[in-house]
Amino acid sequence: MGDSKINAQEDGPPAESKGPIERAESCTIPNGESGPAPTTRVYLKRWAIVFLFSAYSLSNAYQWIQYGIISNIIVKFYQVDAFAVDWLSMVYMLTYIPFIFPVTWLLDQKGLRVTALLANALNCVGTWTKVFSVSPGLFWVTMLGQFASSLAQVFILGMPSRLASVWFGVDEVSTACSIGVFGNQMGIAIGFLIPPILVPNVDNVEELAHHIKIMFYISAGVATIIFILVIIVFQEKPELPPTQAQAQARCIPPESYSYLASIWRLLRNKPFMLLVVSYGLNVGCFYAVSTLLNRMIIEHYPGEEVNAGRIGLTIVIAGMVGSLICGIWLDKTKTYKQTTLVVYVLSLIGMLVYASTLNLGHLWVVFVTSGVLGFFMTGYLPLGFEFAVELTYPESEGTSSGLLNCSAQIFGIIFTIAQGKIIDRWGTLAGNIFLCIFLLIGAIMTGFIKSNLRRQKANLQAGGQSVSVSISPMASSHPSRENMCLRLSLYFVLQQVLLVHFGC
Repeated sequence: MGDSKINAQEDGPPAESKGPIERAESCTIPNGESGPAPTTRVYLKRWAIVFLFSAYSLSNAYQWIQYGIISNIIVKFYQVDAFAVDWLSMVYMLTYIPFIFPVTWLLDQKGLRVTALLANALNCVGTWTKVFSVSPGLFWVTMLGQFASSLAQVFILGMPSRLASVWFGVDEVSTACSIGVFGNQMGIAIGFLIPPILVPNVDNVEELAHHIKIMFYISAGVATIIFILVIIVFQEKPELPPTQAQAQARCIPPESYSYLASIWRLLRNKPFMLLVVSYGLNVGCFYAVSTLLNRMIIEHYPGEEVNAGRIGLTIVIAGMVGSLICGIWLDKTKTYKQTTLVVYVLSLIGMLVYASTLNLGHLWVVFVTSGVLGFFMTGYLPLGFEFAVELTYPESEGTSSGLLNCSAQIFGIIFTIAQGKIIDRWGTLAGNIFLCIFLLIGAIMTGFIKSNLRRQKANLQAGGQSVSVSISPMASSHPSRENMCLRLSLYFVLQQVLLVHFGC
């Protein structure tokens, strides 16, 4: 291949870089004309960035569920009703809806580092506020701290797909996005496991206050350490882009980008809007199950607060495995719609099995069915993010992810309130069947999504440009029309094979 083609290297100089011209980025978007392909490179630091993001996402997600999984204890300590305690979880969903649009605009304008710093600052404020709320009459203070943490979440949820696109190569983006979501899921898992262990159900108020304060101090200490690491380590973007698609995105002049116009284009993108609604239905169901899990388990298995937490842990751990497997599968196959649809249908089946076996009186059965439910329902999260990026490229990943999460929060609030009322009146089976109905609707909607993988097309076109450039010196030295036609024919056949393989 000629010197014009620059290959991506990991943590080393780009291949065949022999002069300054080859290290400069080309802003020519592939259009069939000859020209140097932009230089791309992946950096080893990308793994530090994504795992640090996962760490502060973990810290924040832990706080979302830390009250709900011991809701009966929190009700007793603060002397409030169960619905008020449910709002300590639902405030995460409610805060997201009005703040996602200004936060997404900030992500587009200021980038990943500023967004990460603000997220961690708010997360720290929230954790330390809760430390000073450990008194039966200070429920409003703990709600204030939870509000600050919920505001931090707005800066976090939309970042995995954006961070993956900015830092990772074309065969790594889905895996990197899964690692980003992995941190959030791990935080929820720890939120299910740790609070029931740290805060036992005791009657002495002073002893209970002591246990709650220890829980809050641990959260605050971890959040502070992570904040310091983000200040030191977290970087905006690599010097050179990791993919041709990202190189093209860098070439778009900032003044030509309109945030409102981007949102309007997304709202008119029918496949994406179908995904927005179906994603919201699935993740909203997960939010409702997570928030109300303690109530559902205690109803059938009184005194099993610790096992309720372990069941929640099982749901999320299984989901993390599912997320990583789905991410690796997408990177290998690029079958976004097929994988998303299959996982959605299996989530519905898992929910039906969980609902029908919850009241059998055997906790081990609940653990098994919860694991199956979590594997598919939580494993769906990164699929939705990555499928959205494919459907909406070259729109900002933060904007598309923000709309997905906004839908999830809206349905999460509706489902949590509705399922809670249904459980109070008709029991847990009716409440879970209510969620199954909406999962069925979401699966049907997913089947109608037209799979237009724009990001994959951009990378394939850029690769085609590189092939064209690399053969051009040969063509000039052997100006045979037959040879040129043969090369062009082979190129277009290769391109069509790739297009068919990737389902574009």
